[in-house]
Amino acid sequence: MLKRLDEFQIGETGLIKKVEGEGRLRRRLFDMGVTPGATVYLRKKAPLGDPLEVTIRGYELTLRKSEASLVYLDSKGVN
Repeated sequence: MLKRLDEFQIGETGLIKKVEGEGRLRRRLFDMGVTPGATVYLRKKAPLGDPLEVTIRGYELTLRKSEASLVYLDSKGVN
């Protein structure tokens, strides 16, 4: 079952299946390493849910909630 990154709870891990968006925004996400096949661990959420801090490809990355809503992950089968 696919789930958007902004719907994840702190401590959840998932495998990126697809990244939506167009143009500059999509390119920016790809440049930051947010690409299909990468494993993402949700480390922190701000009190109002924006921004989110994730670990991806061995580094910490902060994403806006609007950016995180474009990333679809599969949390099944990921330890």
